[in-house]
Amino acid sequence: MSDTMKNSDPKDPTETAGLHVAPSPHIKNTGTDTQRMMIDVMIALLPIVLMSVYLFRLYAVKQLFICVIACLASEFLFVWMRGKAITLSDCSAAVTGIILALSLPGSAPWFVGVLASIVGIGIGKIIFGGLGMNIFNPAMVGRAFVMIAFAQLMGAGSYENMTGLVDAVSGATPLSALKFNGLTMDIAPLFWGKTNGSLGETSTAACLLGGLFLVIRKTASWQIPLSILLTVSVIAGITDITGSYSGVFLVHHLFGGALMFGAFFIATDPVTSPLTAKGKWYFGLGTGILIMVIRLFSGYPEGVMFAVLMMNAVTPLINRWTSPQPMGEA
Repeated sequence: MSDTMKNSDPKDPTETAGLHVAPSPHIKNTGTDTQRMMIDVMIALLPIVLMSVYLFRLYAVKQLFICVIACLASEFLFVWMRGKAITLSDCSAAVTGIILALSLPGSAPWFVGVLASIVGIGIGKIIFGGLGMNIFNPAMVGRAFVMIAFAQLMGAGSYENMTGLVDAVSGATPLSALKFNGLTMDIAPLFWGKTNGSLGETSTAACLLGGLFLVIRKTASWQIPLSILLTVSVIAGITDITGSYSGVFLVHHLFGGALMFGAFFIATDPVTSPLTAKGKWYFGLGTGILIMVIRLFSGYPEGVMFAVLMMNAVTPLINRWTSPQPMGEA
């Protein structure tokens, strides 16, 4: 304890006015706030957005515009109805809109994006008390709703309804083609993104570029994407070897779906993922296992969305199990 603290008179308000007692930790990084983190995410999403526009053209522009505007309008309306200060300036609603749009097929009708935005912001975020209080990733809550409510519009057929594109991005998604028809693709189209799929999931290169930016900026925790990718690699690799796929199965499950986009931009949501380093490893491990269980044994070719939502639900328990034990407690 410093001499100033020891010699101060507790009855003198001038000596104690600046003293605030609070639980640890007491370190504050004034350079980090919600708006700065959301801007980082938008910068990281830029390569994916540009790639989606290049591949899907007006389909991507339309979906991005609809979801961003609908998310901003929904947040404004719901916050205003609760009598709270408008929070659009923190950019979180805009980020939710971009991620939601990139998780949808470009051919989805306008009302799908609007309803997904309303449900994602209203039920996935505001109903819990707003940003920082939500349990589930808002974008995935919205997508899950429209996935169930409009199964036909969000199913495999929706990816075949986009006309006027190059041949490489017409037809079934790589994981659907592999799962249902046994068809495979070369590594280069899978990696660079010249395939079909949801707007933001096609280009592994764009997802890695943006994801590494988030990790370097420490906006995203590296433990989560690394543990997800390692878990998926191990399970897909074992399946590949036992099924004599000669590496094709592993490559498709790493590069051919929403794994990279989900690992870096959805699972790393700081509000809905664990706080401790050990908890992040557990979260990534569980997410990776669930992704492969859904992909291998369910009727869905993809499992990232459901895996992340299920792990969001157990995040409070992971935080409790992995929280440091206070000194002196048995």
